[in-house]
Amino acid sequence: MTRAEFLRLMLAGLALAPYARGRGASPNPQSPIPNPGSYDFWFTRLMYESGDWNVDQRMPANLLDALIQYTTLRVDPKERVLPLADARMLSAPFCYLAGHKLVEFNPDERRNFERYVRNGGFVFVDDCNHDIDGLFAKSFEREMASIFGADALKKLPKKHAIYDAFFKFDGPPNTAFELNGWGDDLVHEYLKGIEIDGRLGVLYSNKDYGCEWDYDWHNKRFLAEDNTKFAVNIVIYAMTS
Repeated sequence: MTRAEFLRLMLAGLALAPYARGRGASPNPQSPIPNPGSYDFWFTRLMYESGDWNVDQRMPANLLDALIQYTTLRVDPKERVLPLADARMLSAPFCYLAGHKLVEFNPDERRNFERYVRNGGFVFVDDCNHDIDGLFAKSFEREMASIFGADALKKLPKKHAIYDAFFKFDGPPNTAFELNGWGDDLVHEYLKGIEIDGRLGVLYSNKDYGCEWDYDWHNKRFLAEDNTKFAVNIVIYAMTS
């Protein structure tokens, strides 16, 4: 299934249908899926049992504000939080998964992650440790290897379409955490991803964009340059590729 086909089904309320009776589809009244057609985009954070998924709590509002500022998407202003094991996540146009600690999916989480990505979904995964040797990085990359194969997670070239999906970037913008020497004291010149049938289904960052964008969106007016513009690229790529 292509991303365009996935999004057409999602907006028609059909993307979830084949999986609605799967295990893990427990109700979560605090994070209802919007009515089909109400919005073009809603932000879905994925809960997972093994680690600290509830990080960078102000980032979603900041990202959503950027989409409202710069695009014509009909944006749901509320963050949605769903367990990865919940089949309702299969109908989300975009999912976010982050943390500092262990990533070790249970069988339901693993099944939904693979099914979502292989059927046209997009997951942005951010390592809040901004390193390559920490527990999150090692355990998440191990999970991806077990699901998609040892060589599935690859470096993205600086000419990748995500870098000019809306704004123009010469590769991934750096974060203050890298430039200040935190984490592994490296500036990561690349992002990684997993492609399915020529489209990016998993975008993986060691740069800690989640914490870079974790501030009250009202304070963007004090920045010389809005650092959430790359978030717009990520979402537009996810919605159109």
